[in-house]
Amino acid sequence: MSAETTRRVVIFRHAKAEWSDVDDHERPLADRGRKDAPAAGRWLAGAGINPELALCSTATRCRDAWKLAAAELPQRPKSVYDDRLYEASLGELIAILNETSDEVRDLLVVGHNPGLHALADALAGEADGDLLPRLNRSGFPTSAIAVLTFSGSWKSVEHGIGKLVAFWAPHA
Repeated sequence: MSAETTRRVVIFRHAKAEWSDVDDHERPLADRGRKDAPAAGRWLAGAGINPELALCSTATRCRDAWKLAAAELPQRPKSVYDDRLYEASLGELIAILNETSDEVRDLLVVGHNPGLHALADALAGEADGDLLPRLNRSGFPTSAIAVLTFSGSWKSVEHGIGKLVAFWAPHA
């Protein structure tokens, strides 16, 4: 695949989690999260988005949200669970994207705010219609999905490289 291939990064915030006495990393999905995660998967499938690779935080709420969403896709992509995605900063997220093999055209990242919102906002050098104001007004709620496209290699991912082509949230 050439370095100038159009690529897509799908940014998926975990579904709504319960606030409980367990360690933050182990927080389970709330009832709403167990409903919203499959809805996110159905949205992805309906939009024709079936990534080749999913990078997912190891937090329980991310793993469970991804399993529920992925079950709605026509084909489950290879999934890699990465500790670095838990509480990752914008810089750390970009560094993780830069490590992605150029064999991957469509990548999905499942993680947490504020990092994912910052990532979507930072990568979006341009956007279709009112998508960027919608994304920023929303605060990137649980189960939200931002889809960005860019040309080049994953090593070239940096601020402003992408175009925000879709934004979806279950309650927005």
